[in-house]
Amino acid sequence: MWLVVGLGNPGSGYARNRHNAGFMVVDLLADRLRVGAWRGKFGGEVAGAALAGERLLLLKPRSYMNCSGPVIVRAAQFYQLEPAAILVVHDDIDLDFDRIKVKVGGGHGGHNGLRSIIQDLGSPDFVRVRIGVGRPPPRQDPADYVLEDFGPGERRDLDLVIARAADAVEAVVREGVTAAMNRYNGKADAEE
Repeated sequence: MWLVVGLGNPGSGYARNRHNAGFMVVDLLADRLRVGAWRGKFGGEVAGAALAGERLLLLKPRSYMNCSGPVIVRAAQFYQLEPAAILVVHDDIDLDFDRIKVKVGGGHGGHNGLRSIIQDLGSPDFVRVRIGVGRPPPRQDPADYVLEDFGPGERRDLDLVIARAADAVEAVVREGVTAAMNRYNGKADAEE
């Protein structure tokens, strides 16, 4: 079983923010996998799905980004999942817009959602699908930047980026983490 978590902030005012890229991917996966209704559980919204013979629990924490950890820990404990069975989809300002990277473990890189997860889970060893949102302009606070909606030029390609990130999640489940990293971490992913 995989716990697939999209990070974001709850509420319609945040829906198209850069910080909500994780929610966008999990919503697309729910559509692709034809899940039933979302239901409230663990302090988030959950939906069950299946892919390539694997059971998936899609989760969107309904706490704010900085408090995502407790929601994920409750779900992981309920299903007795180790960190290696948790896949977190999130925005990343250290990647150019439209880049996707798959990674296992590592630090939080200043991302407060990841910081919360690592702290509460007690381990950084979960799978991550990182969605590049680009760096903020020189004088803009990164926190303000990620809480802005994607810009007009980005919106033109956003559906393709979200779809490619969903493809990366599916590749992790179908083929394994190493195969997904080989496919999505090279320069070719920008040209697909």
